[in-house]
Amino acid sequence: MIRHLVLFKLDEGVAKDEPRVLAAAKAFEELGALIPELREWECGWNTTERDIAYDYAINSLVEDRTTLQAYLTHPAHQAAAGQWREFATWVIADIEV
Repeated sequence: MIRHLVLFKLDEGVAKDEPRVLAAAKAFEELGALIPELREWECGWNTTERDIAYDYAINSLVEDRTTLQAYLTHPAHQAAAGQWREFATWVIADIEV
């Protein structure tokens, strides 16, 4: 199993209540039901206010590297991630569990 973690940081001057940000968050919220390779899917806004904190997170679980690749290349994932590219940066970690 692979735990796929992603932390998003909004670009300077971008607010999480902007329509484009809300639309991108909604797109990620819907991925769990759209992509069958996802065994677990959680996402949401960070609830702490610290300088080193990221703004939004995804926590997912897939069976193996093949299903991770299927998730990453899925059209719904590509469309959702494309929205975030307009106003955020992110870091990822893929952990074998």
